Amino acid sequence: MLVLLTAHLMAALLAPALVRRLGLRAFYVLGLVPAAGLGWALARTSAMGGGGAVSEVYPWASSLGLELALRMTTLSWLMVLLVGGVGALALFYCARYFSPGEPGLGRFAGVFVGFAGAMLGLVVSDNLIVLYVFWELTTVLSYLLIGHDPASRASRQAALQALIVTTVGGLAMLVGIIMLGEHAGTYRWSQVASALPGGGYLAVAVILLLLGALSKSAIFPFSFWLPAAMAAPTPVSAYLHAAAMVKAGVFLVALLGPALAGAGSWRPVVLVAGAVTMLFGGWTALRQHDLKLLLAYGTVSQLGLLVIVLGAGFRDAALAGVMMLLAHALFKAALFFVVGIIDHSAGTRDLRELSGLRRSVPAVWVVAVLAALSMAGVPPLAGFVGKEAIFEAFLAGGGWEWAVLAVVVCGSALTVAYTLRFLWGAFADKPEVAARPVERVGWAFLAPAALLAVAGLVAGLFAPVIDRNLAGYADIYPDGGTYHLAVWHGLTPALGLSALVLTAGAGMFLINVRTRWWRRLRLPVHGAAAYERVTGGLGRLAVEVTGATQRGSLPIYLGTILVVLVLLGGAALLSGPLPGGFQLWDHPLQLIPAAALIIAAVFATRARRRLSAVVLVGVTGYATAVLFILHGAPDLALTQFLVETCTLVMFVLVLRRLPGHFSARPLVASRRLRVAIGAAAGAVVSGLAYVATSGRQAVSISTGFA
Repeated sequence: MLVLLTAHLMAALLAPALVRRLGLRAFYVLGLVPAAGLGWALARTSAMGGGGAVSEVYPWASSLGLELALRMTTLSWLMVLLVGGVGALALFYCARYFSPGEPGLGRFAGVFVGFAGAMLGLVVSDNLIVLYVFWELTTVLSYLLIGHDPASRASRQAALQALIVTTVGGLAMLVGIIMLGEHAGTYRWSQVASALPGGGYLAVAVILLLLGALSKSAIFPFSFWLPAAMAAPTPVSAYLHAAAMVKAGVFLVALLGPALAGAGSWRPVVLVAGAVTMLFGGWTALRQHDLKLLLAYGTVSQLGLLVIVLGAGFRDAALAGVMMLLAHALFKAALFFVVGIIDHSAGTRDLRELSGLRRSVPAVWVVAVLAALSMAGVPPLAGFVGKEAIFEAFLAGGGWEWAVLAVVVCGSALTVAYTLRFLWGAFADKPEVAARPVERVGWAFLAPAALLAVAGLVAGLFAPVIDRNLAGYADIYPDGGTYHLAVWHGLTPALGLSALVLTAGAGMFLINVRTRWWRRLRLPVHGAAAYERVTGGLGRLAVEVTGATQRGSLPIYLGTILVVLVLLGGAALLSGPLPGGFQLWDHPLQLIPAAALIIAAVFATRARRRLSAVVLVGVTGYATAVLFILHGAPDLALTQFLVETCTLVMFVLVLRRLPGHFSARPLVASRRLRVAIGAAAGAVVSGLAYVATSGRQAVSISTGFA
């Protein structure tokens, strides 16, 4: 695993030079790196059977308990397959998507490969601190990828929005990680999971962790940033926002679920947020005219579904969730690739301007239909297997499970409706729209989408094989579920729900096409508007605070810093016992420089001439150097002498250009306040120095100097 991470790093660093040397062909070379991750994971398929794991641990700072702990389980094995496979195809796709003169292509290629490496590190990290480092790396690199076109204001704003939202969530998650890690005495999740706290402490930690997961996967109330991120190039949308980055939050929910699903704060947050996201995303997707935005809101809806299923906290739902995780990556990345092909060949993504593409580009039509049918949940594709497994899992329960099932059925019907709208909008013959002339689509451009679409069909047909490889994750849950993935389970209630969903979705699509009344419906509050109000308010608050505090007065700035030091440092001193054995001096001779230091300091505060004040301050420095000598530190004393001399010379050179006397002295009350602050700061710093030196625990490094 470490070798793979290093290979991604080296490829990212070499990518600009490769692009300059090979042009667009460099993407084929770079795609071999994530493809190697795919091959490595496939070679370890047998090791994952029965819940096995592959681990690597590299000591880092042993005295601090830090280590680079990497661990691949069934869940992370699946994610490595998706990160490597879809990442390689996305890079191959870039070779045909971009034009040779695209500006910043070398940087883009390096950042893209770096992102694939960061995502790989995220899913195989066992140490939660290391996981957080990779988590934030994906945030920063996705910011650069979304903002690939610096001339586009929409790209810049979308990149900044994604950065702010996911970073805030990530910081909250970090606090939750620290809470769990400090309680368990380790940050390795494989050990933390068996040493969890209880009560309100755990509830708070769970909410903080979920804030990071929900913000990363664009779950309510953070759903607004993902559609805006569609300003990125299509390969970025296909990889980051369908198969990789937005799956990081879903992955975290799946990773934590077996251990934390029993916490009281887990299910309410996960199920409510996921349900709102699924319905909101599906509803909004039906109202989009841009094919890419339609898929973006569809992705939001599907992410809500994944969070519901993987966060439900029982075995059969977990198995259905990982199957749906696989199916979603395959069909959604393929559909984004199809949209990029349509945009390139037809010159638009607006479904109101597209007509006749089914006849113009029949191969693209076939690939799109295959991927779209999987998204709609039509047998025998992977999407159907996953969707039916979800229905079966919640049908077996009662109470809250049936309530969740009702939401999933409604959201799935919306999925069918916007899937039909996508196919109709992109490929159907529209009598009122002239046939769109299109360019020829090469096989190399279509191949990545075709491979993913066919993979969705193969995954559905070979569902029992996938079941054997994914059951290791689901079996972690102790409830003893017995469901197994298959295309055909007979005439079951779940199959009836699948038929109901397809029928209802087709009806919604027909209503959507033939009527306009529901397109005018608007949500009372939209996440993007709320984000704008919050960021605008923070900006205004910053201006007001700056205007109130940055007054241009150095004494006020310095006084504020010292008052904070006195309050915090003094409170820390008073809160704990002071060490005993206080010693006034080591030798009476130390009293002479100490007295000179005190006298010079007092007279410096009363001096009216600038030069006198600077010289007196210099005397305090030289007296401190003498104390160092008498305390047995000649090297420190020499440094102090040199610093004081250089400082004094610099001050004198500056003072030649200034009036001899201070221009104005502060009022008596102000002088007394400054003296009090100075005395208090001196006392606190002295106390802190005494406590710190008296509290030494390690052996001094100076013992061997002699």
